[in-house]
Amino acid sequence: MKTQEHAKTSKTMSGASLLLECLQKHGVELVFGYPGGAVLPLYDALYDAEIPNILTRHEQGAVHAAEGYAKATGKPGVVIVTSGPGATNVVTGIADAMGDSVPLVVFTGQVATPGIGKDAFQEADILGITLPITKHNYQVRNVDELERTIDEAFHIATTGRKGPVVIDLPKDISIIEGKYEASTKPVNLVSYQPTTVPSQMQISRLMEQLKQAKKPIVLAGAGVTAAQASEELKTFVERYKLPTVNTLLGLGTLPADHPYSLGMGGMHGSFASNMALAECDLLINIGSRFDDRLATCPSQFATGAVIAHIDIDPAEIGKIISTDIPIVGDAKNALNKMLDYEEFEVDSQAWQDLCLERKKNYPFTFDRENKEEIKPQRVIEKVGEITKGQAFVSTDVGQHQMWVAQYYPFNFPNQLITSGGLGTMGYGIPAGIGAQFAYRDRPVVVFVGDGGFQMTNQEFAILNENQLNVKFVLINNGSLGMVRQWQERFHNERRSSSVFSGQPDFIKLAEAYGIDAVRISDPATLDSELEAAFENKGPMLIEVIVSNSEQVMPMVPAGIPNDQMIGVE
Repeated sequence: MKTQEHAKTSKTMSGASLLLECLQKHGVELVFGYPGGAVLPLYDALYDAEIPNILTRHEQGAVHAAEGYAKATGKPGVVIVTSGPGATNVVTGIADAMGDSVPLVVFTGQVATPGIGKDAFQEADILGITLPITKHNYQVRNVDELERTIDEAFHIATTGRKGPVVIDLPKDISIIEGKYEASTKPVNLVSYQPTTVPSQMQISRLMEQLKQAKKPIVLAGAGVTAAQASEELKTFVERYKLPTVNTLLGLGTLPADHPYSLGMGGMHGSFASNMALAECDLLINIGSRFDDRLATCPSQFATGAVIAHIDIDPAEIGKIISTDIPIVGDAKNALNKMLDYEEFEVDSQAWQDLCLERKKNYPFTFDRENKEEIKPQRVIEKVGEITKGQAFVSTDVGQHQMWVAQYYPFNFPNQLITSGGLGTMGYGIPAGIGAQFAYRDRPVVVFVGDGGFQMTNQEFAILNENQLNVKFVLINNGSLGMVRQWQERFHNERRSSSVFSGQPDFIKLAEAYGIDAVRISDPATLDSELEAAFENKGPMLIEVIVSNSEQVMPMVPAGIPNDQMIGVE
């Protein structure tokens, strides 16, 4: 009987067709890619396939678009590029995905197997190059191993701590015929068994510690989003009345207007958040890795607190901050176990009042009385009002990224699509495009600086041909704003290579791609012009000329404890 069933499902086909069958089996809706010699057989098979290839204009655009798609949906983004420079052009995006735990499956073309290691045309050792920046990588040398390899790659990318997996595909493997088994057997790798269900004993320790706490807080990171645990987080926070700090990548896991939300913590976080981190007596970290932008001075971080750290990656626990209650597991499973624990009262009313009083008295602020120049904070604040806090928001990297984190009202998980760990300029435009491919009926806004815009704006070419409705808000301050800010603060105002002496006409550049564009430079008409621009149907570039001296405040200088902020008013 098993033999007959096997005969029904097993089919012989080329490696390229086999690969596409595997993508369909794993529910892949689309791929982002750029063809070249080593992947010509695969692209020939794609010509007749049901899965569309989104032809970006650069391989970097393809991998960032796949990241945006993956961050918006939680599903793995899929990338196909050719060998040599095609493969090396996605290295930055792979490293970015590794830093932010983004599930990707990246297929890189490779020269035919007889040419590997012989410096053939467009050969690069992509396995060696990507070994430190992937969860795992493969090179397929036998077409009969291709299906199993792809099944394993999707399993590894989407389980445990999510991340990128590379499959290096020699050209001849795409041509040679092999058997497609259509296997639906669960992948079971002896050497890869992530712990998803936390220890009940450790959960009990945490809950008993919470009973005794007078000043408890929750720190919620991207692990809450990855585990789809935002509702459980909200229930837990409300049950025990816990002031909650978010990391940059955790924004949206608790709505911005939630009474217990203190906003983002860390280098450009809120006063209330950073003071809570400094003064708490119990810190419950759920899905954050205590990176240096949050724990700016590890030796003086939450020194009076019992530290509980819930993370699916055991390597992160104790790596930066000494942990008293280590809990390895999926955030959703951990929160459900905490919610199943017999309910009790936490005696922390005075602490709650203090945290919420600080939130009220020390909001993010800027000079609203200045009528001579447009303040970038107001641009973001107004876009939040126009979109009612319901847009998917992609950012590039720099000052505008931090202002978005401070002033856009994030209300749902997966909403903010940004480069956190690697800080990749050029990320914003293609990532926002990837998010729009994921949700064509939802508003997507990309905030980008004039520096990052000039790195990946060629992806504007795919907007109209794919009927995408993305609004790009270009915050133009004529400089690399964050670099300039650090030079002004810490390098005697020596603005070395951080101010642009000349720029292209961004309006004409957008129009060259057939994209409507508007430039806003008058603070008196900012609000009305933004409203009009967002009424435009279809993609649009909105260039806003802003103050060229504005700094992101408040700020915790690198190496300084969280409670020693500058720029607090």
